[in-house]
Amino acid sequence: MLKAISNTSPLLYLYRIGGIQWLLRLFSEIWVPEAVKNELQEGRRKGYDVPNLDDYSWLNIVNPKSAPSEWLALDLGMGEIAAMALALENPDKVILLDDALARRIAQAAGLQVWGTLKILLEAKLQKIINNVKPYIPKLRDSGMWISAEVEKRILRLADES
Repeated sequence: MLKAISNTSPLLYLYRIGGIQWLLRLFSEIWVPEAVKNELQEGRRKGYDVPNLDDYSWLNIVNPKSAPSEWLALDLGMGEIAAMALALENPDKVILLDDALARRIAQAAGLQVWGTLKILLEAKLQKIINNVKPYIPKLRDSGMWISAEVEKRILRLADES
């Protein structure tokens, strides 16, 4: 079974659509850097609806040993930098990222990248959910930007077009 490292947004979006528990069925182990936990705690402090990672004992807080210094100059959050650095140190794990720039960098580094929409597709494939389509508007309502083109492609991949 696959193992994963998650950035903030997949945890946030899955939590908001009631799907954070799907990760338990898709991955045998999920690591989250402390920077991601801190981003979520800051969001909660500001009054946003975000998961409290302490409520999910199956999420393991693991930090990278170091991060490529050139990433600090990019328009990336500390959670993304920490998650990608941890994935570079553990390339056998899937990295969960939604941000386009972070995804491009991770893919260029040879990492296996999944976004929240890929998690939806895999949840359907594993029969955790019956359909992807009902979750698209929920993700939009949760703050995720999904273009009409991406929605069509995802629904086609889910055999729901």
